[in-house]
Amino acid sequence: MKPNRLFDIPVKEDIKILNRNLINLVPAQDPILYAASEHLLTAGGKRLRPSIVLLVSKAINEKILPSQHRLAEITEIIHTASLIHDDVIDDCSTRRGIKAVHTKFNNKIAVLAGDFLFAKSSWYLANLNQLEVVKIISKVITDFAEGEVKQSLSLFDITLPINNYIEKSFYKTASLIASSCQAASMLTSNNYRISLNLYLYGKHLGIAFQIIDDILDMISSGNILGKPEKSDLKNGNLTAPCLFTLFEQGYIKKIIKREFCEYNDIEIILKEIKTGRGILKAKDLASEHLQASLNCLKYLKESDSKQSLQNLTEYILNRLY
Repeated sequence: MKPNRLFDIPVKEDIKILNRNLINLVPAQDPILYAASEHLLTAGGKRLRPSIVLLVSKAINEKILPSQHRLAEITEIIHTASLIHDDVIDDCSTRRGIKAVHTKFNNKIAVLAGDFLFAKSSWYLANLNQLEVVKIISKVITDFAEGEVKQSLSLFDITLPINNYIEKSFYKTASLIASSCQAASMLTSNNYRISLNLYLYGKHLGIAFQIIDDILDMISSGNILGKPEKSDLKNGNLTAPCLFTLFEQGYIKKIIKREFCEYNDIEIILKEIKTGRGILKAKDLASEHLQASLNCLKYLKESDSKQSLQNLTEYILNRLY
């Protein structure tokens, strides 16, 4: 698998099937609710999370079970629901290169569409008939809510420790990846050591993915991100590049404390972030988590799927280039 191509992987045909199945999994009697759900589900995206679920499943057992295929679909539905809610909270106008659901419809429809997708995912999850898997994945939805609350309480907070930022990144991004890796393992194996290490693999991979995403928010265009750039900074969500820059350039604290109310405040902060060492330190932090994720794969036997899980660390880091 080339680092910049996610779908040169042993499960690329399974992902094609998943793409066809997704919209059939969320029928709704109300045409507006259906249209709102379909709008984002069919927009594509990287399908990173279901790809990881399928790769983990194949790495453990070579053959992907029907329950693991369904888990991959559930994971993407949960992720899509969280994006719809995130966009309402952050007032992002685009997502995956198209209009955000609340922009195309309205906030009320978007919130209901997100709730609808969460409910659908819970129904399919319950039908796996695996209580421990239900517990693990259900916790993710709680984590999403906790992550949003933690973020809303720390906007423009110049005293936010890096560890709190990492914790928030876990709740908002890594929790789903970690838990779905663990759940995929539990659907085919009773090996606690393997399932725990796969959970940790997903945790570190997810945290690194979020850090890289936060770097891209500072340096990339909206076309690359699929959403408006600099949206985190504008909303007062201080991410790793900004927090590291704060340690070096203390004078920007007053700019953040006044919530960018003066002309060119955003541009001043961005210049300091790009010319200082904030982005490099954030990249180093992501690299540490990627290395930790690699170390968690040592209990898996050698296979193309394991190699793809290892290569995903390169893919994530190479999103910067």
